[in-house]
Amino acid sequence: MLTTANFLQYTQWSGIATLVFAALTFLAFILKWGIRFRLVGTTGFMLVVTAGLFGLSIVPLSRTVIPGAARYTLVYDNGSTQAVIATSPKITPTQLEATLRQAASNLFSYGRSGTREDDNLTVRARTIIHRETGISIPVYLGEVKRSLLSHQNSPVTVKIYTDNFAKLPKPTA
Repeated sequence: MLTTANFLQYTQWSGIATLVFAALTFLAFILKWGIRFRLVGTTGFMLVVTAGLFGLSIVPLSRTVIPGAARYTLVYDNGSTQAVIATSPKITPTQLEATLRQAASNLFSYGRSGTREDDNLTVRARTIIHRETGISIPVYLGEVKRSLLSHQNSPVTVKIYTDNFAKLPKPTA
């Protein structure tokens, strides 16, 4: 997987290529070459590519990996303060806590905005159980809250609904 360091190196090379095209364009205007306007377009395109690569070199592309976390699927996200993830009904409370912490870290972004009443990102975990054929019941297993104001040092509070774990089907051996 490409890292931010790779993108920074590509940005440097693209910046050098942009400067070469800009010098070539300047030379083409002085010497009145027929391709001078094409070189203007090429230089502009290289500026856009360089700016895009620079943006990718700043933003981390990796996700947080917390040991013991289970796989989850994002099923709802309002883009602001609430998200819901789906997990397997075979998840344990220990796995759920790690999964909620991982989801809260991965779903945090500086683009999310809180409200006056709530400046926390709330991620709820649910699973689906099937009591009878054709009847599915969503069961909320826990939630995690973290501040939207700071990514570093923000307290993360995890609540596990242990009473809802009793509703899950027991594994058969």
